[in-house]
Amino acid sequence: MAADRQSGSTTAALEAIGERLRAGEGLASGDAAVLAATPDLVALGALADERRRAVRGDRVTFVRVLEVGAAAGGAGPDGVPPRAGEVRVVGRPASIVAAVAAARRLREAAGRTPVTGFALDDLVDVCGADSSAVREALAGLREAGLERVAEARVDGVADPAWIELAAAEGLPVARLTVASADADALETAGTVSAWGAAAAGVRVFAPLPTNAGPRPSTGYDDLRRVALARLVVDNIDSIQVDWRSYGPKLAQVALTFGADDVDAVSPIDTLEHGWRRAPLEEIARNVSAAARVPIERNGRFEIGTARP
Repeated sequence: MAADRQSGSTTAALEAIGERLRAGEGLASGDAAVLAATPDLVALGALADERRRAVRGDRVTFVRVLEVGAAAGGAGPDGVPPRAGEVRVVGRPASIVAAVAAARRLREAAGRTPVTGFALDDLVDVCGADSSAVREALAGLREAGLERVAEARVDGVADPAWIELAAAEGLPVARLTVASADADALETAGTVSAWGAAAAGVRVFAPLPTNAGPRPSTGYDDLRRVALARLVVDNIDSIQVDWRSYGPKLAQVALTFGADDVDAVSPIDTLEHGWRRAPLEEIARNVSAAARVPIERNGRFEIGTARP
């Protein structure tokens, strides 16, 4: 009987939250904690999916990314694939001079493909958290051809003023990410929301950790993180899941739990496993199977035509 009363109380609380969201209101005090504590993942996902439809409709964007290590500083022996929508420099640069050199070499190799790179918190750290040095570094990277800072790790950025500084210097942060698997999902989402307008220029939030912990996460945990991000974060429109790191199956289900953007689809159209397993066909098929409309975008967030 006690369990039935608790279940009924949880259901009523979730329904009340849903009514407030449908009325265009924000979460009330204590609502986020209720969402994080509910054992009913299906109901949580339904709320998140309803919120996604209200904010983003049924469109799901995806981007095909060529990643290049900061230490390599070049596009690799095969150059930039013609279907890449973004060339991204990943990893911590040894110095700002090295970062600028890598950005310049990739800009020359990428042609019209947008070039992004680095984590903002790494750049701040390399500059010793000196605002003048960071401003100079951002200006140098912009002049070298970098179009956006690839990411800012929520659990690595001590002050959102750095995000505002990057935007002011013409090198906005493309996405917010979470590095550590130990980062609390509700706390992280709450931090992003609390940043308010400081993060409003960031286009996407990717709530799933980029670094695996000692114990692998479960699909249950991953979907809860995605749903909480959609419901708690109200200052960033898109919630993202990484295709390369989390795989097609988790990415597809995440689209029904509030995600609307898929990162890191391969830009190489290999037919090794047949045309149906080619990256472009697979992402389009998986998005469509989730009853969403797949739309390819690039690193500038310019969208193409909807895929059938």
